Amino acid sequence: MGDDIDEGTAFEFSGSWKEFLPIALTNLLLTIVTLGLYRFWATTRERRYFWSRTRFIDDRLEWTGTGLELLIGFVVVLALVFVPLFVMQFVVQGLILRGHAAAAFALGGLIYGALFYLFGIAKFRVLRYRLSRTYWHGIRGGSDDQGFAYGWSYMWKTVIGFLALGLLIPWSMTKLWNERWNAMSFGDHRFESNAFWGSIFLRFIICYAAPWVLMIGLGIAMIPIAMAMGNASGAGVMILIFGVFGAIYIALPLFALAFYAAFLREAVGAVKLSEIGFAFTARTKHWLLLFLGNLGIWLIAAIIAIVPLAAFGVFSGFADLQPGRDPFAGNRAAFFGMIAAIALPIALVGPFIRYRTWRFGVNYLEATGEVDLDRLTQSSTRQPGQGEGLLDAFDVGAL
Repeated sequence: MGDDIDEGTAFEFSGSWKEFLPIALTNLLLTIVTLGLYRFWATTRERRYFWSRTRFIDDRLEWTGTGLELLIGFVVVLALVFVPLFVMQFVVQGLILRGHAAAAFALGGLIYGALFYLFGIAKFRVLRYRLSRTYWHGIRGGSDDQGFAYGWSYMWKTVIGFLALGLLIPWSMTKLWNERWNAMSFGDHRFESNAFWGSIFLRFIICYAAPWVLMIGLGIAMIPIAMAMGNASGAGVMILIFGVFGAIYIALPLFALAFYAAFLREAVGAVKLSEIGFAFTARTKHWLLLFLGNLGIWLIAAIIAIVPLAAFGVFSGFADLQPGRDPFAGNRAAFFGMIAAIALPIALVGPFIRYRTWRFGVNYLEATGEVDLDRLTQSSTRQPGQGEGLLDAFDVGAL
């Protein structure tokens, strides 16, 4: 049976925040009660919801990963990575104190080189794991590649990208993207990716040159301002400071966002699976709206946390507080209540940002071509027995 994919309707997300709220709340409460241990199962519950509300053509996705797999991945990373690195850090300090600075420098370089290598493996294995636990029509994806060779490739291509004054970063990003996806498969079909760095180089050059242009422009703009103000040099300095902060925290992130949006359009558009081609249509303005919405969630959480406390006068004890005095000395229950009232709304921000990010990704993901279900058979790739502990160790997620 062959199904034509109608462009713009291949992917659809049918979830709602009202439906997701009970999941987020129960996950948060169970994570608190278990002192954080439940977070692995909380992640699994979230993904099952996201996948089950995502339709591709005529069937919904299914997430089959488990919390136990994520816990095992965390324990493996703790035992094989963090404990040895923690010990080696003490060895480095001991070498410095004993006057062996060269040996300490060499060992420190080895440590950070190992972390660099492991980060590359983590990026590869998280894609491999997520494909192996994603089912569609009862068929899953995966890869027989363990990602060890990719770790070395990630190291040298990233270094090359930065060595050329950073001008080869688009080359390294697209090459590594292609390498990851070309090692993956879904069912008995392999993914193909041929993203071309030249297509995004102009956008990268604009992002690359933006800091210098902004700094030079600010310097030139300050000359007439300083001349016009005469002795009011303090005001001129303040204008310069606000201009620098605006350039650093507003203009430069916008240029970087424009480059990243172009990169994802090129990268996703270069991926094919048999006769199916993919596209990601989100532009800079769409990403900006996503981030502004996330900022709005943070503000709402802060208001929910602070306003009721202020209304009950919890903060009044700080008004005339003398140095060394504890405003909660006679009422520890109020102290813990304040912490809980602030922490609970803030803790719900993360799940809803992940919800919005998933919905955003699905809404702007498209597919074209034809899929023949009669030819699509189950993948024979090995299923990894552990989850994403290595990538979580670096505190990096994936869209």
